[in-house]
Amino acid sequence: MGKPPRRSKAAAKKLSKPARRAQLLATAHTIVREEGTDALTLGHLAERAGVSKPIAYEHFETRAGLLIALYQEIDDRQVAALKDALKRTKPRLQDVARVIGRAHVECCLAIGRESQAISAALRGDEQTEKFQQSLIHRYAAIYCDALAPYTKLSREELRLRCLALIGASDAITREMSSGRTSPGAAASTLASLISASLESK
Repeated sequence: MGKPPRRSKAAAKKLSKPARRAQLLATAHTIVREEGTDALTLGHLAERAGVSKPIAYEHFETRAGLLIALYQEIDDRQVAALKDALKRTKPRLQDVARVIGRAHVECCLAIGRESQAISAALRGDEQTEKFQQSLIHRYAAIYCDALAPYTKLSREELRLRCLALIGASDAITREMSSGRTSPGAAASTLASLISASLESK
């Protein structure tokens, strides 16, 4: 039983730093899916990845740092998919709203449970709370850029409405994840909320 880990460590020494980080993150995702976030420690990560503890600490420093890196990776994929979808949609409010609503739902379906577990583990720590707030404001900026051509609202009021939409989106997708509404209904409701939110006073 001891030989495979030794071979893994030997192979690990040949990896570049970016490749090693990618391997560690992939292993961390596996731990979350198979064992839950409570099992995700830097020591356990090193053991599962077949590397020494100092290597895991060198990349992430703390458990919070590892959780942030995991969630950042998930979020980057979601942002890339959303931006790509927005580039390909027609420049009409209804179409843009539909794309945003559908993208939020599809992301939740694809990585929802893992993402939610990591998000829950991030709560309660000042560093991780600031990180989550930065993600929310990142999405608000993307929504503002996408929706600005379709409203006469000031940038600040549009930003605040986008923040409200993000909160509503999270609430609706939680309903979907719990089985209390369907993906189609969730996406449709989000699109309707987005369109309605741009009405001027």
